[in-house]
Amino acid sequence: QVQLVESGGGLVQAGGSLRLSCAASGRTFSNYVMGWFRQAPGKEREFVGAISWTFGITYYADSVKGRFTISRDNAKNTVYLQMNSLKPEDTAVYYCAARRPDIKTYEYWGQGTQVTVSS
Repeated sequence: QVQLVESGGGLVQAGGSLRLSCAASGRTFSNYVMGWFRQAPGKEREFVGAISWTFGITYYADSVKGRFTISRDNAKNTVYLQMNSLKPEDTAVYYCAARRPDIKTYEYWGQGTQVTVSS
């Protein structure tokens, strides 16, 4: 059974940092693209960034570029989202997801983890 399990969310003050983890299991993700998304109350789900598991190539939404960093640990089958200089507008449920590199649709999703940034 394929599972993506996020952890690391919580409450942090503006300007602070959090690191989210996404533990992947149930299949080989070595050739997948791992993405991070977020959804704030009353808003649509928003792309945050992604990483190519094989090559480690990353790309980010403009709203987080320079503040967030995505990395992966092949040995632990885990992807990370390091979030620095957090702002209240970063408050959302954060999800990790996985897709094949040749398909735009994300096939697997985690259950999400809440991040709340207080002002």
